[in-house]
Amino acid sequence: MDLKLQDKVIIVTGGARGIGEGIVRRLADEGAIPAIVDLNGQSAQALSEALRESGKQCVFAVADLTDPDQCKRAVESVYSMCHSIDGLVNNAGLNDGVGLQDGSYEQFVRSLTLNGVHYYTMTDLVLPYLTTGKGAIVNICSKVALTGQGGTSGYAAANGMRLELQTAHAAEMRARGLRCNAVVVAECATPQYEWWLSQQPDPEAQLQRINEKIPLDNRRTTPDEIAATTVFLLSEKSRSINAEYFHVDGGYVHLDRRVAAR
Repeated sequence: MDLKLQDKVIIVTGGARGIGEGIVRRLADEGAIPAIVDLNGQSAQALSEALRESGKQCVFAVADLTDPDQCKRAVESVYSMCHSIDGLVNNAGLNDGVGLQDGSYEQFVRSLTLNGVHYYTMTDLVLPYLTTGKGAIVNICSKVALTGQGGTSGYAAANGMRLELQTAHAAEMRARGLRCNAVVVAECATPQYEWWLSQQPDPEAQLQRINEKIPLDNRRTTPDEIAATTVFLLSEKSRSINAEYFHVDGGYVHLDRRVAAR
């Protein structure tokens, strides 16, 4: 299927690794110009160069997304390099483990800033550019906004913010012909997830317990599977889809856990 993303400039925050990298690679495969905005300049540069060496397109800008001025400079840098911006994927974030009992006010606010506030900042900054081309925005979110997890008050609240911003922004931008949707992630095999597993007393047994709870195929989602849905939502093929969120999780959130055991 031709998604008609050729030469479309799509900013991907946190695009240097994990789910963001999967989205960047999928966009490049479709002939788009992914623009990585990431704090890790070394990884962003390496991915960008690797894609260009393979004949694909990619640019990058370095920014601490908790700093609005750096966000603004990154967006302006992307526009300067590419002369247009056609879409945005808000993706960057980290499950920082700021809970109710073990956290503090300062840590909680920091977690909201780290994981949610920049979804507003980046959307606000790209809006003037998107208006000229009727672009699309996709917010990557975590299931913890809906299911809770315990010990993750900051991350859960930030993801609730991500989901609500998606709906609010879809309503606000509709008159300009712009769309905003979300992809909700559950158990996904990212580098961060692999690191967390490595910290468990028995990583293999822990992974087996997790996989047993995932109804479809008893396995985690891959970053590329998240990317496939995200890239479709950025394309004109999904023009009629707006203010929706999609669970790409093998039925993890919505199916009864007994289903996975059968």
